[in-house]
Amino acid sequence: MITAIFDLDGTLADTIADLGDAVNFGLEKLGFPTHDYTAYKQMVGNGVRKLCYRALPEDSKDRLDELHGLFKEYYEVHYLDKTKLYDGIKESLARLRDSGVKLAVATNKPENVAAEIVMELLPEFDFVRILGGNDKRPAKPDTAILIEIFAALPDEENRVFMIGDSNVDVQTAKNACIESIGCAWGFRGRAELEAAGADFIAEKPSDIADIILG
Repeated sequence: MITAIFDLDGTLADTIADLGDAVNFGLEKLGFPTHDYTAYKQMVGNGVRKLCYRALPEDSKDRLDELHGLFKEYYEVHYLDKTKLYDGIKESLARLRDSGVKLAVATNKPENVAAEIVMELLPEFDFVRILGGNDKRPAKPDTAILIEIFAALPDEENRVFMIGDSNVDVQTAKNACIESIGCAWGFRGRAELEAAGADFIAEKPSDIADIILG
């Protein structure tokens, strides 16, 4: 059996505009400078609180709880305003599904929002689990989220891939002793993925299926 576990932001979907708009909403409310979408690509990856922390001015990190609250207020309404799948993702997932590969999602995005996005954008696919950030487990690169997915899989020999666009995803795979596929189209790019030691690099979504199916 083969299982493909996907990150969400920068891997399955381009979510940066909605994330950036939500943080900028909070920053404006608090009277702080905002950032452009390119800057936010370097801030995401470790969960929403870390994103908000990175977006705050250096001398105002103590306003984290306020910004986090404003982010949630905005994002829970606007998380699908601009978010869209990357071209070729559906086709690659269909090839995997039709070849018997089990699919799952492991993201640091808040779990309720992650599930809504995946079910809205990919309703035709059955995922073993769609897991995200919550208060019950530590964020990636901790392996807790993967262990929960492993527990939902059939008890048989299983080759598992972690697919993501950042060093966080690569390190998560290393920590869990599974293979990693870095997505060069994502927020961080090929250089970061290579430096992190990704086992494979996918230049386009169809490469994921090519790599996994051999």
